[in-house]
Amino acid sequence: MSELFQKAFIGNMEMRNHFVRSATWEGMAGENGEVTEPLIEIYRDLAKGGVGLILTGYSFVTKRGKALFGKLGADSDALIPGFKRLTEAVHEHGGKIVLQIAHGGSQGMFDTGMPLEAPSAMKERATGNLPVEMSVDDIKRVVNEFAEAARRAKDAGFDGVEIHAAHGYLLSQFLSPYSNKRTDAYGGSIENRARIIFEIYDAVRGKVGRDYPVMVKINSSDFDGGAGLAPEDSLWVCKKLSDMGIDAIELSGGIFASGELMPARAGINSPEKEAYFRDYAGQFRHHLKCPLILVGGLRSLDVMESIYRNGAAQFFSISRPLISEPGLINRWQSGDRKKARCISCNKCMGAAINEKKFYCVAFNQKS
Repeated sequence: MSELFQKAFIGNMEMRNHFVRSATWEGMAGENGEVTEPLIEIYRDLAKGGVGLILTGYSFVTKRGKALFGKLGADSDALIPGFKRLTEAVHEHGGKIVLQIAHGGSQGMFDTGMPLEAPSAMKERATGNLPVEMSVDDIKRVVNEFAEAARRAKDAGFDGVEIHAAHGYLLSQFLSPYSNKRTDAYGGSIENRARIIFEIYDAVRGKVGRDYPVMVKINSSDFDGGAGLAPEDSLWVCKKLSDMGIDAIELSGGIFASGELMPARAGINSPEKEAYFRDYAGQFRHHLKCPLILVGGLRSLDVMESIYRNGAAQFFSISRPLISEPGLINRWQSGDRKKARCISCNKCMGAAINEKKFYCVAFNQKS
């Protein structure tokens, strides 16, 4: 049997295999970010389907950071009972589940009734949003909001938390020299631009302890023509977080404004087009003390096994193929090694936005 189906650990969290369900926006949470029964059913099916670790969709740490409708919330203790039903459903079927906690910054596309906030009052390139610049007190508030969200996750039975510092959201904006023009302790050098992330990590540890798995998702590059986060700066941040004791790093890339500069997410029809961040993973991995999770265009078991054997990544994070086939991991484990049937058409995203339905349009499986 493939080594990817062997048990593995992130921190002290034991997983039944090396497969991760990447955080995916389902658009199915309640008005205030509540867990809904249809959402629980999606996560239950993923656990039944053999996924080792499920990362929830982006969960906002404050209403002001809610980037889009239907996102989960992690900003109130009132949400904990619903989260408990979710975690129990996943655990019942042998899966593990981690809450991804995030703040949308100026990239938000949901009207919260409050001004969007960002490291600097820079017009957001993809949305045209103009945020207000955060004060130091605002930064301290957000640090505490992330820590409180992590505390709620632990109270609700999640197996860990993932701090979202990728894809052009608030923490990603702090890392980017394009969107972060600050001249204080949170701007300028990469050490300063990453300061909020280090403070959040420390604050989260203060709430959940040293033995609770804490992960981070970060861009390998912003792929925006060189204006934003560069690979060498990302590697520096990853090394620092690894030294601080983070339990795993999920390596991704790109922001909304990347456009055609972003590695293609459509038309992934050959092994060469898969795993489009693999070269960065290979560069980063040997500088890290913690496991690296690779996300981005993974479709074939053979490709993932090759990357694993080369030591570039220990875990593999999959999104769209599991929308089409929640039981994909079980299929592979049964001996059917055919690549995921996902054709990378991205129509599932359109369905979530336009129909408020979460399903594989190509194969017409509705949830």
